[in-house]
Amino acid sequence: MTNMTRRRVLSGALATVGATALAGCSNAVGSNGAATIDARVASTMDYLYSNYPATAQLRDKAAGVLVMPLITKAALGAGGSYGRGALLVQDSTVDYYSAAEASLGFQLGAQQYAHVLFFMTNNALYDFRSSPGWTAGADIEYALNDRGQNLSATTITQLSPVIGVVFGQAGLLAGASVEGTKYTRIIP
Repeated sequence: MTNMTRRRVLSGALATVGATALAGCSNAVGSNGAATIDARVASTMDYLYSNYPATAQLRDKAAGVLVMPLITKAALGAGGSYGRGALLVQDSTVDYYSAAEASLGFQLGAQQYAHVLFFMTNNALYDFRSSPGWTAGADIEYALNDRGQNLSATTITQLSPVIGVVFGQAGLLAGASVEGTKYTRIIP
């Protein structure tokens, strides 16, 4: 094979790889990504309200609800998590978001879980929506399961601007939290 032929073959191969990479970066426009997320969000909310009926009170008082139906977290020293979900305002999807977190430290295992953030004030919802990348901080109050598997959201918790509910944990990594998770608006 001559040098000219090798260059043509190499150029053709690079063009094919480049086109494939660009197709993979399409951000799923034109795919059924939104429909998949919407179906998962609906299923997650049905599960949440049927298993933890007290969350319906939070929904009724919230200005908006961010639903992350499936977060996958894995760690071996360094760890990370990722998931996609939707922001609901008055029970309608208004935006789609990804949730990502990276962590370092002694950790080992993998876990999947769901979480929902209830934005209890219009200001909290506005801050979330207007941020180019909102990070969950220590200011989130958590509604937790008691021993009887009932969700408790006290009056003090209901006065918080953002209430987090983490549920459906499955896996071998102890403790799920949304603190440090960065939420970014996406086009599914």
